[in-house]
Amino acid sequence: MAANTKAGATVDSAAAQVQTSGRQSAERIVPYHPLLRFLATQERNVIWLLLAIAFLPVDGTTLGLYAPFWSPISPALFAVYCLCNWRQLRIAANRYLPMFLLPVACIILSIPGWLKFGIHLNAAFMSVTGLLGVLATLGAIAIAFGIKRIPWRTPLRILIASYWFSFGVGVVQWLSIHLHIKPLTDYFAHLMYRQYITDSSAWGGGRPQFLFAEPSYIGMHLFGILLPLMWLMRGRDRIYAKRLRNLIVVYAIGAVLMQAGTRIVLDSVVALLVAIIVHNSWCDKKQRVRGIAQLLGAVMLGLLGVLADSRLSSIAENGAEGDGSFFARIYQSLDPICGLLAHPWTVFTGYGSGNIINAVWDGAKHAGRLLNGLGMNGSAAVGFAAGMNADTVWTMCAYTSVVAEYGLVGLVLLIIASIVSMTRVFDTAAAGHGVWSKTVICWLVLIVYLYIQCENYAFAALPLFIFAASKLRK
Repeated sequence: MAANTKAGATVDSAAAQVQTSGRQSAERIVPYHPLLRFLATQERNVIWLLLAIAFLPVDGTTLGLYAPFWSPISPALFAVYCLCNWRQLRIAANRYLPMFLLPVACIILSIPGWLKFGIHLNAAFMSVTGLLGVLATLGAIAIAFGIKRIPWRTPLRILIASYWFSFGVGVVQWLSIHLHIKPLTDYFAHLMYRQYITDSSAWGGGRPQFLFAEPSYIGMHLFGILLPLMWLMRGRDRIYAKRLRNLIVVYAIGAVLMQAGTRIVLDSVVALLVAIIVHNSWCDKKQRVRGIAQLLGAVMLGLLGVLADSRLSSIAENGAEGDGSFFARIYQSLDPICGLLAHPWTVFTGYGSGNIINAVWDGAKHAGRLLNGLGMNGSAAVGFAAGMNADTVWTMCAYTSVVAEYGLVGLVLLIIASIVSMTRVFDTAAAGHGVWSKTVICWLVLIVYLYIQCENYAFAALPLFIFAASKLRK
């Protein structure tokens, strides 16, 4: 009996040692670093998603795919991730079917314009791939976080780190400009497709550009991507909400202090007004009083910004022509709009994908006469049209670009597809709750404002909004 007991104890001891050894081996196998642990628990193709997220702030370098005033990397990486998960992509396409049918509708709308004005293949390719970039971004986000439900912390860490890195690049650029470190300024001048670093820049040099196609895209990133993500983190993870808030505040203030651009001042004021509305409960009397005081403070801050910024104060004193960049955005959009009036049927179907230049050529003289009639320099509109071709023309306004290529019908289809896609319910927990919360409405208003000054169809703000709107249901 004693022998059996002793033998049993020996067996139990051996089993315990095996279990302990197994646990130690498992502990050794599982990586300690969060990123390595994340990669060890996910499919290998998740690396394409992480790379796409990491390259989100990199949209102006020679490493990206060229488009006028834009050279992104992330949409191509999102597309690779979608192709690696083509089975799940079919599910995502079915969920957001109105958005995925948009390229087909745009091609159909382009046929009359192509037959009348011809087709610029390279420009049409850039335009269509821009729309496909929207779908690639939306599809990748839906696959990763809607279908596969990948843990969001590691991707969010990478996103925050990449934007801090881009801010650091801006600081280095600013120091190299003011300390006259020519090797650095020359390096960044060669790195960017359209550089704003050196004094010889045709776009207004002596400004840090970060990694963006132009400094005015700062607001698009801060308030089109990071701020909405901060809203999503409220109530889910206060630590990451705080990290995103700190990043946004430091980035915005740093960009203003480094005089990276004028529009970051305007964007910051608009975003601050929207954020005040989102973060206050207006039904509560105390918060309502506090919110009104904050709104008044934001307005005063905006007025101070106008007075402190020479370009804004020049616009306030001299009108649209007080700043060359501001005035350029007017006639760059006025040319194609007047081109639509030259051929009234194009108001409905546009000039066709890639044919913005035809609209600009047809409308330049009309735009020039209109500006002259308003007492402004109409020759600028004519000169812009004369100096552009199909591959280099731009409008700097998403709405103008969409209407010029696909007409009012295309713009209406884009709006309808976006709203229908964002209001569809895929989560039973969200069923029965309206999508139009205060945060969603404010987010939509912010995006509508931001796209006025940026023509990037595939910018991540719209796909992120369409996917995440259901996450903000009550």
